[in-house]
Amino acid sequence: MTLLEPARPFEASHLAELRRQFESDKRIYDSAKLRFLGVDGFDVYNASIPFEWQGKRYIYGRVEKRHEWARSWVRLFENSGPDEWTVVQDTMIYQLEDPYVSVIGEELVLGGTHVRNNRGQLDTFYGYFYKGKDLHDLVYFTTGPDRMKDIRLVELPEGKIGVFSRPRGEAVRQKYGSESLIGFTVIDRLDDLSAEVIENAPIIAGLFNRDEWGGCNQAYLLESGKVGVIGHICYKSVDAANQETLTYMNMSFVLDPLTLQFSDLRIIGTRPCYPDGPAKMPNLTDCAFTSGIELRPDGKVDLYSGIGDTEVGRIAIDYPFENEGGIVVNPRSLVSER
Repeated sequence: MTLLEPARPFEASHLAELRRQFESDKRIYDSAKLRFLGVDGFDVYNASIPFEWQGKRYIYGRVEKRHEWARSWVRLFENSGPDEWTVVQDTMIYQLEDPYVSVIGEELVLGGTHVRNNRGQLDTFYGYFYKGKDLHDLVYFTTGPDRMKDIRLVELPEGKIGVFSRPRGEAVRQKYGSESLIGFTVIDRLDDLSAEVIENAPIIAGLFNRDEWGGCNQAYLLESGKVGVIGHICYKSVDAANQETLTYMNMSFVLDPLTLQFSDLRIIGTRPCYPDGPAKMPNLTDCAFTSGIELRPDGKVDLYSGIGDTEVGRIAIDYPFENEGGIVVNPRSLVSER
């Protein structure tokens, strides 16, 4: 991994204070939970962003029983009403967690985390990637590095592809202080995507402070030529009773893909912004795991997020990249106007 210095390091030590400032000044115009039909007895959470494909709106969701971690599937849902999604029968079911989607060229790319167990115990996990033009017949084509989640792709000008990585672990913490990092590199075509390329993506320095972590959840090419990143930023806290809470917040920043300098890092959503609901574990009551944004006709955006590792929420917020122009939209874009 190559360390590149940012033009203006973000003072991540102020993260808790930034959260307080955000929640005192936040502008939330609408909030709702998504309803998922056809999977009775299961939670659906940590979904992809909604996307349009061949004239219909879809979303991929993580499907799991409330008190289980080891059995997780990703299933396709079709929009069937306001904030309502119905499972698509007779289509592929993926043994993955936390799905995400990108459109590269004329192909849809589906990614997610595949967990490998050994005699009932966690062995390792990888990012798996599928691609194709038929949602019912996507083809598995590559695997990410060992124990790396949150690998994301974005289509850039001239057919190039931006790749975000998220190395995390004790070695990262010892070397850099934070528990995870975000890297970025550029490839010429999907066939160039490999574990080695992802592993060696240069690091965007200064995003996270000691013992904090985060990652890219969705990336958008902006009119300025820069990349708008919607992601998560996180920290742990312990109360007087020694109970640990994992705080996951929605965040955004802008990346210059040529220099790897970032700017305008901000919190755009926290768990209290979404409707109340249950948490899978007591330490996940403050968890909002970001999916991404979708443009609205009124100029604002819908921000989607997993909440409490049990549900999916949506809030309407101001467009976070106003200084960089709009999102570059083409007929195959994941960002649809409703």
